[in-house]
Amino acid sequence: MLFKNYDDLVLNGQTPVLQQKRKDVLDILTAAVDAVHPYRVVKDVFYGTQLVFASEAIDLSSFDHLYVVGFGKASVGMAQAVCDAVTVTKGVVITNDPSAIITNHSIEVITGGHPLPNEGSVRGAEKILDLLGQCSENDCVIVLISGGGSALFCKPRVPLNDLQKTIDLLLRSGASIDELNTIRKHLSLVKGGQLAQYTKAVIVSLIISDIVHDPITSIASGPTSPDPTTFSDAREILKRYELWTNIPATVRTVITEGIAGRISETLKENDPVFETVFNFIIANNERACQGAITKAKELGYDVKLMTTSITGEARVIGKYLINRVKQSLCHRKTVFITSGETTVTVRGSGSGGRNQELVLSCVKEIAGNDLVVASFATDGFDGNSDVAGALADGFTLPRALKKKLDPSRFLEQNNSYVFFQGLGDTLRTGLTGTNVMDIQILIR
Repeated sequence: MLFKNYDDLVLNGQTPVLQQKRKDVLDILTAAVDAVHPYRVVKDVFYGTQLVFASEAIDLSSFDHLYVVGFGKASVGMAQAVCDAVTVTKGVVITNDPSAIITNHSIEVITGGHPLPNEGSVRGAEKILDLLGQCSENDCVIVLISGGGSALFCKPRVPLNDLQKTIDLLLRSGASIDELNTIRKHLSLVKGGQLAQYTKAVIVSLIISDIVHDPITSIASGPTSPDPTTFSDAREILKRYELWTNIPATVRTVITEGIAGRISETLKENDPVFETVFNFIIANNERACQGAITKAKELGYDVKLMTTSITGEARVIGKYLINRVKQSLCHRKTVFITSGETTVTVRGSGSGGRNQELVLSCVKEIAGNDLVVASFATDGFDGNSDVAGALADGFTLPRALKKKLDPSRFLEQNNSYVFFQGLGDTLRTGLTGTNVMDIQILIR
């Protein structure tokens, strides 16, 4: 069962109707995660020794050796699928799950850090580069890329502590993932297409997207993709968030030297290295939403997919979604589905994440009716908490006030985790082994 506190979440419903809706929300979210299981989505593109995509097929039997490298929250499941489909000579995978294993002993599994890189991230990157250097022109490297890869696969141009401080400042400032990854790419020796220059082999990247609109240039900071961003873009982003004078001096130096042309730019579209690089998206949030839609229809609901590209400040988006649902002309029981990735500008000292904050902003808006809302991080962890999100309904407000939990005060403090923990309404899954951003389910 995906949710470790499934029964408690259902029983927290104060009426039989709300209990049923809570159960349905959890079952729909489970179906969404199942639809993007990393093992399944990788196996789906293998037909014998061929990798088959909508417009292209690659025959892996034509290569002398097959190597696997991977980084991201889904990397272990993806690598296991490759090993079960074809013969792999050797591989290195970096994950955030210290308990993860791959049955093929030729694949080395290394634990890195997330959301901030650590020494394991750097060590794993070094091992991947060593392996790539051993490959010949007649070999193929299957690169498995998924969300979290930016932190887990790390070879920085600056001291690791300085990189960690810079990324943490950006995360707390509400920077978007595209903005964040522009900085990461220009402080890295492997991101922004640069990984491709470390090997003579053909590269085939299988990618599970965790970014709105699936930009290959930004997923895991685009290690095998041409990069359209520049050092000047990186400086502009840091100035936009008023961080240019707060970041470590080493970071300012690298960016300034890059703008002056004394440090090489990330690789661009016309670089010949990309002639033997092939990138394919094999799963994304749309696939997860389709799994949710199928399950909701099975349960007898009408379904409205509102968007798969939701962005913006979490507390603003929460209220916006509730207003949209309330204004919708629905005559039957209806499930509303959205997905994407919001942001949080941290002003308080509390704990939580964008999903819990989004739901917390809805508590007063849904008070007194039978609406149920949940927001869920598909990787299993939301912000700086140990849960994946939260669930609320029309009785959440009176339950909270009875426990002296004022939602407005907790929202001001960015303390959504403590609020929902006090009610037993956090979504607790642990690591899911995949990552396609966030999904919101609202049942009216």
